[in-house]
Amino acid sequence: MSKPKKHSKMMRVYLLYFLLGVFAFAIVFKTVQIMYVQGDQWREKAENLTVKYRTIDAVRGNIYDYNSRLLATSVPIYEVRFDPNADALSDELFNSKVDSLARSLSNLFRDKTPFQYKRELVNARNQGERFHLIKRNVKYNDLKAMREFPLFRRGRYKGGFIYVQQNKRQKPFRLLAARTIGYDREGLESVGLEGAYHDVLHGNSGKRLMKKIAGGVWMPVNDENEIEPEDGADLYSTIDVNIQDVAEYALMKQLKKHEADHGCVVLMEVNTGEIRAIANLQKGSDNQYYESYNFAVGSSTEPGSTIKLASYMAAMEDGFIDLDHKIETGNGKHLFYDTPMYDSKEGGYGEISVKRAFAVSSNIAIAKIINKYYKSNPQGFVDRLKDFRLDEPTGIEIAGEGVPYIKDADDETWSGITLPWMSHGYELQLTPLQILTFYNAVANDGKMMKPSFAHSIQKHGKIVKDFEPVVLKDQIASEGTIKRAQQMLEEVVLDGTATNLRGADYRIAGKTGTAQIAREKFGYDDVSYQASFCGYFPADKPKYSCIVVVNAPSKNVYYGNLVAGPIFKEIADKVYSTSIDIHDELQPLQVAERPKIPVSKNGDVDKLKSVFDRVDVKYHLDNDKAEWVFTQTENDSVNIHERKVTPNLVPNVRGMAAQDAVYLLENMGLHVEVTGRGVVKQQSLRAGTRIQKGKKIKLELT
Repeated sequence: MSKPKKHSKMMRVYLLYFLLGVFAFAIVFKTVQIMYVQGDQWREKAENLTVKYRTIDAVRGNIYDYNSRLLATSVPIYEVRFDPNADALSDELFNSKVDSLARSLSNLFRDKTPFQYKRELVNARNQGERFHLIKRNVKYNDLKAMREFPLFRRGRYKGGFIYVQQNKRQKPFRLLAARTIGYDREGLESVGLEGAYHDVLHGNSGKRLMKKIAGGVWMPVNDENEIEPEDGADLYSTIDVNIQDVAEYALMKQLKKHEADHGCVVLMEVNTGEIRAIANLQKGSDNQYYESYNFAVGSSTEPGSTIKLASYMAAMEDGFIDLDHKIETGNGKHLFYDTPMYDSKEGGYGEISVKRAFAVSSNIAIAKIINKYYKSNPQGFVDRLKDFRLDEPTGIEIAGEGVPYIKDADDETWSGITLPWMSHGYELQLTPLQILTFYNAVANDGKMMKPSFAHSIQKHGKIVKDFEPVVLKDQIASEGTIKRAQQMLEEVVLDGTATNLRGADYRIAGKTGTAQIAREKFGYDDVSYQASFCGYFPADKPKYSCIVVVNAPSKNVYYGNLVAGPIFKEIADKVYSTSIDIHDELQPLQVAERPKIPVSKNGDVDKLKSVFDRVDVKYHLDNDKAEWVFTQTENDSVNIHERKVTPNLVPNVRGMAAQDAVYLLENMGLHVEVTGRGVVKQQSLRAGTRIQKGKKIKLELT
């Protein structure tokens, strides 16, 4: 009996092992199946059921101009969705309201018929959707209206109404200063003030618990944020929209006139370095002009004759020349190592002074001066330019500033003609803003200011930070050199290459520039020109400095005074006429002493004589038979003159008291209507016209 019993036990053990093996195999099989066969399906499902905290962007701060006008702001827009399967939405409630909801949506958006909206909503409910998209980019006023729609007015949990706020950046002035305002978009390089002050404007993001549903859409779990976002601060820029508008219009007009490739303008306040206007325009493929690149900040080019100011100042600072120093320029052509240099005047200028050479922009004059005094020590000239800080960027806050290039004497490309060509603007490179910064220092008696675009940071109306002016260099040259430089710049406009900018109300100081540039980047094989004018105004008390650069004018007019100068003048005229602080304070008018005799009204002669007799005022009556009179008050008496009244003609009642005027006019058959108080200032019927009985006459008193 023991043997079968033992066999039975073993069979049960084997069976148990077999079952365990089958179970283990099943587990392994299912694991492999889930991992490799059904893996994508389960991973997608897990992904769709993800619940986590998502970032909520804060409302970005605004950017304002110098006078608190809005340049950039974040406008809230909404994405509206519908949960047609919300727990509180019974079939009876949904079916009774879906028609009116569809009709309301159709009336609001005008993009679908009520039938189409109803079919969409019913299908969403039948398919079990919980986050059905109704509309993107919904404005606040439309959202407010939707809150009152059938079903939606019941809210999220009872009516399935869901909306998600987003913020869209807008520029109220559209393209005005658009490149300077810039943008800060994810995945793109930050540009302008938006990029430079991202941390200030961005604020602090919040957190909200959301779940991912089918289709990869994130749906809020509830209406409350775990961490509320903190809005960004506001940036008040130095830009003045009014001046900016003038600058862009003046630049656009000249670019179109000369069919130029591109151009830029910068206007800077002398004492502070604050930029009041900066415009950059380039011709597009459609021959229209757009602000596509910040040439003023980022484009380093050979400046041409505007650099002559620095060259003359270098020679003056080293004591080599003065304003009355004479230079022989010859017949307008001079060879430097067999390379010819030309002056613009046919036949040349002959022997002229330094001051005159600068005024007429003689290339040969400055080239001979620099070559003569620095030929044995060319690095001395380079070092002087560096003393003026022309080899360093200005360090402005917005990105993309071009790097200045001043060649050293030990550079492998240095040659015998480098000095004379550098002296009048070649073989070195500067941006328009860097040139303006140098000229602004001359206008500011030698103190070089850092250009700035930000005036202050404010939050909820309170100042968080004021940006103080930054001095780049206290004195770029001696006082004597600065004074002589200022005289030369004034002479250019008074009797030089820019006499077309001379005006009667205020003086301008500046320098024209014309440079040849390679046209290959504009699609040409030959060379083109860069016309410029850089200066400041008013010359006697500089308030603003300005540079204008126009590239590749194509109508055979390329000199700085004719292409860039008019832009400068138009901007300067506008700024001068609208800037109160530029003008001298008005002195009080010297008012003559008023006569001691009181001024009388016109009217009935007997009443006037009675009053004059009572207050003991002397008077002279030119016609004793006069009935209606007007008076003329002198220092010690009153002259009384007859005012003729012709029957059937409207009399002149200006200056009369209302009582006398009404009496006279109504006795002549007119209906009188009076407004105001005092004496008659205006009458609606012209004196001398024929009277029509019963016609209305209006008297305005003052």
